[in-house]
Amino acid sequence: MTDDKKASILVVGGGISGLTAALEAAEAGQKVMLVEKNPYLGGRVAQLHNYFPKLCPPLCGLEINFKRLKANPDVEIITTAEVAAIEGGPGAYTVKVKKSPRFVNEKCTACGKCAEAVDALIDNPFNYGLDKIKAAYLPHGLAFPLRYVLDPSIASTEDGKKAQEACPYGAVDLDDKEQELTLEVSAVVWAAGWSPYDAHKLENYNYGQSPNLITNVQMERLAAVNGPTGGKILRPGDGKPPESVAFIQCAGSRDENHLPFCSTVCCLASLKQTTYLREKAPEAKITIYFIDIRAMDRNEDFYSKVKAEGGVTFVKSKIAKITPAADGKLLLEGEDTEGGRKFEAEHDLVVLATGMQPNTALNPIPAEVSYDDYGFVLPHPGIIGVGTVRRPSEVVSCTQDGTAAALKAMQAGR
Repeated sequence: MTDDKKASILVVGGGISGLTAALEAAEAGQKVMLVEKNPYLGGRVAQLHNYFPKLCPPLCGLEINFKRLKANPDVEIITTAEVAAIEGGPGAYTVKVKKSPRFVNEKCTACGKCAEAVDALIDNPFNYGLDKIKAAYLPHGLAFPLRYVLDPSIASTEDGKKAQEACPYGAVDLDDKEQELTLEVSAVVWAAGWSPYDAHKLENYNYGQSPNLITNVQMERLAAVNGPTGGKILRPGDGKPPESVAFIQCAGSRDENHLPFCSTVCCLASLKQTTYLREKAPEAKITIYFIDIRAMDRNEDFYSKVKAEGGVTFVKSKIAKITPAADGKLLLEGEDTEGGRKFEAEHDLVVLATGMQPNTALNPIPAEVSYDDYGFVLPHPGIIGVGTVRRPSEVVSCTQDGTAAALKAMQAGR
C-alpha cells in the first residue's frame, strides 16, 4: 500500500528534541509530519525516573507537549515507522517511509482485554528487558497514543486470534500490513536520538553474566514507580534490597576501543541515581568509581550537593575487570589512580554508566549528509540534525536545540 502526503517539515524521532521541533514549527504555522519508530512518543525521556534540572518525573514535561499535540491539527503523527530513503534537496525532498504493522487500530480504548486473552510473553522493551510482558501490551501506562500493540510474533498464531476475539471494539487487526508512504517536504529535522552503548562489548566486565550487573538506563527503570519493581530498588537476581552498590563511570566511554568521546551526562546520571538510593534504599553503601567527575555548567552545584550530603564514597580509579560470584555478588578489580595501588572490592549491585551513542552512528540517515568521527551529524542546509544525533545532550539542551531546529527547517523551505 502506498500513500502520498505533503507537509512543510518532516521530523524524524518523537523524543524530546523531535517533539519540541515539531510543536514549535507547527505553532509557527507549518504543516509537520512526525515519524517515530516506537509505538509511542517521548523517546528515552519517557523511560527515566527523574530528569534534570528539577529532578521531576518525565511526564511533568511530556504531558504538556502531548496536550499541545492534541490541540494542534498541523502535526500529523506516524508511529511504528522509519525513513527508508530521502531524495531531493532543500525546499523539495521526497521521503520514503516504511510503516510497520501495529495490529491494533484507532478503535482501541486501551481496555486491556487483548492482553488478558493471550498467553505468550516477551521481554519488556520499555523496562530494558528487566521483566516480561504479554505479547499484546500497552507500552506504558501513560503512552501517547494510548493504544495497545500486538507483537509480530503472535500475529499469525492462536494467541493472535484470541486477542482479536477478546477485543469488544474490533480494534485488533491481524491483517495489518507494512505500508510504504511517500512524503513531499521542504526540510527534514533528524531527531532520531541515541542508544546506550552496548555493554556486552565490554568483555572484561562480563555484562549479561549476572542479573545484578546492570546499566544506568536499567537503574532508571528500577527506581521508576511504573518500572518492574514498582519503584523499589531491588537486586534483579533475588529481589532483595542492595546492601552495597557500585557505579562504574565511563563504561566504554573515553576509550579508543569503544566510544572515544565523553557523553557529558553519565556522571550526572550516576550522581542523580545515588539520590534514588538514599531515598529508596537508605541502608545501602554507595561507591562511585570514576576517572574524573564531569558535571557540566550549572550542574557543578549538584555534584557539590551530593558530596556534601555524604553517604557516597568516591574512588578515583579505573575498573579493569568485573567477575560475578556464585552468591550473586560482583568482584571488582581496579587501580586507585590517586594512591597508585591495585585493589579488589565486592558489591552486590553494580551499575555501568554506559555512554550515549548517536543513533546516526548505528543507522545512518539515508541521504548524502556528513558526520564527525563519532557518527554525530554535521550541519546540512536541509537535513537538520538535532539533539543527541548532533552532540551528547541533556534534556534542557535538547529542548533548546529542538526550537533552533524548527527555525532552521522553516528557513530551509524558503
